[in-house]
Amino acid sequence: MPEPWQYDDVPGRTLIGAGDAPKYPQKVPRFIPEQDLDRLMPGIDAIACPFQRAALLVARWSGARRTEIQRLPLDCLDRYPDGTARLRLSGRKNYKERVVPLHEDAAEALQKVVDLRRNAPERPFNDERTGEEIRYLFMGHGKLLSTYYLFETPIQAACKAVGLVRLVRLGGRGGTGRGTASAHRFRHTVGTQLAERGAKLRTIMKVLGHTSVNMALVYAQISDQELLRDYQAVLGPDATIAGPAADELRNGTLPDTSVDWLKTNFFKTELELGRCLRLPAEGPRECDLYLTCAKFVTTPEYAPRLRARREVKRAVARDAAERGWDREVERHRCTSERIERLLTELGQPLNAEAERNGSSA
Repeated sequence: MPEPWQYDDVPGRTLIGAGDAPKYPQKVPRFIPEQDLDRLMPGIDAIACPFQRAALLVARWSGARRTEIQRLPLDCLDRYPDGTARLRLSGRKNYKERVVPLHEDAAEALQKVVDLRRNAPERPFNDERTGEEIRYLFMGHGKLLSTYYLFETPIQAACKAVGLVRLVRLGGRGGTGRGTASAHRFRHTVGTQLAERGAKLRTIMKVLGHTSVNMALVYAQISDQELLRDYQAVLGPDATIAGPAADELRNGTLPDTSVDWLKTNFFKTELELGRCLRLPAEGPRECDLYLTCAKFVTTPEYAPRLRARREVKRAVARDAAERGWDREVERHRCTSERIERLLTELGQPLNAEAERNGSSA
């Protein structure tokens, strides 16, 4: 019987599937670093046009899309019961309106534009989605101001005014300076700052108007400050560490290949009581790493867990002594003493009560 393809030597399954398609790299959102942001904001505050200044400040503090800001209605601004400014966004991309808090600097700039436009003679526009008549805020000469005028022109001027430019080559005719920031990067900056300061994913989604959790997760992944703190606590130059691997780290005797692997796989090395710096080529890890593994290292952040494990081992040793199990008593006492040495090397108290009393007994 011939195959579905009408040829005897062709398999019946699909020869090329979705898994055979090339994978595209996932780009990290380009947020504006804190030091560049501190330099840029005075340049934006100095913009003379109230429309441009308000548009950029709203982008900076709300994370809204440029087209959402361009089509803000005249009644977009009000207040929460506690007096915090509140911005209503139309959600043009996902057809869902949302309300977000707004920084007072942006609210003041936006209110100036509202006051200028309140008695403007332009007729309202019909919203193409709802059919309702809307009086848009950012208008001039009877039509909407372009996003190029509201965002691109002023932010380039602000970047050049504060020196945030990069050289762009034009063929063989030399180059020109172009600003390193863009209005859309304000959106990424808001998402990154929310993630860094502990905002919930639902909050990030609500502020930025995301419909997918995966979109908000990007900001959480690139803003893992907890991972950075853990990394610096172990591999930083001034880290307080203890354990068999501590001397190798202090003396810089780890080979460059090992350090490179640890930098890229650091989050995978966490254990209950510290970090294991054992490389894959060195074979599987031991069970009681804090007792036997030469690649174990721990930091003061793990002191509460170390104290808790010490108390468990001491309790098990006492129980074994009552039952007459001498070998178990010795094993658990050795583990307890090893943990005590780790806590001493870290300069940490041996139990919670001593910590409360400020002693190391």
